[in-house]
Amino acid sequence: MKTVLLASAAIFAMSAGASAATHPGTVAHVPAHHVVSGVAPGSTTLYDQNGNDNGVGLVSQNFESSFDAYDAQAADDFKVPSGHKWSIKEVDVTGVYFNGYGPARDVNVFLYKNKSGLPGTLVSECDNAPITSDNGGSFTIKIPKSCKLHAKEGTYWLSVQANLDFGAGGEWGWEGNSVQTGSAYAWQNPGGGFAACTTWGTECIGYGPDFMFALKGKDKT
Repeated sequence: MKTVLLASAAIFAMSAGASAATHPGTVAHVPAHHVVSGVAPGSTTLYDQNGNDNGVGLVSQNFESSFDAYDAQAADDFKVPSGHKWSIKEVDVTGVYFNGYGPARDVNVFLYKNKSGLPGTLVSECDNAPITSDNGGSFTIKIPKSCKLHAKEGTYWLSVQANLDFGAGGEWGWEGNSVQTGSAYAWQNPGGGFAACTTWGTECIGYGPDFMFALKGKDKT
């Protein structure tokens, strides 16, 4: 496991639903409500590491303007096999609300190329993607037709970021997967509010090593 870059004294963690926090924190020590959704007609499960819950959610959120310094993104990698091309139509992500009860308005979904074991060039960005199912922070996310989430053979990074005002609904954390597949997760806090990883770094706030998610859509082999 790679070096943890944030001292534990700087980590602010509260249980799901707690509301005493005056500013955002980074982690929630809470097992999530894992939901297994069906596959839409014409689609298939392209990739699945939506299991092995480690009981910790890490913040990945776009806050209101007064908390912009805390805006954070989490990401995890996946691999498209040689000779395959995926058209991702749905993202299932296991997560949890903390310091409040949500709900998120919608989410931003990002797809990056891999660069030396971290997110590199942005391939696609789907802002304000609708949440079609929300079970306590575990989302089924429909990718809008206007946003093309395509990935040919190679390694990519998925980032899911909840759009949620801290003052209204608290925070959303992406739940960790205790089994590492590929590289360990990445995280960034460009505004520096959490004093860790203002650009993409690996396991910046510990816990990991991966996140829980699944991709569904069409395999255009």
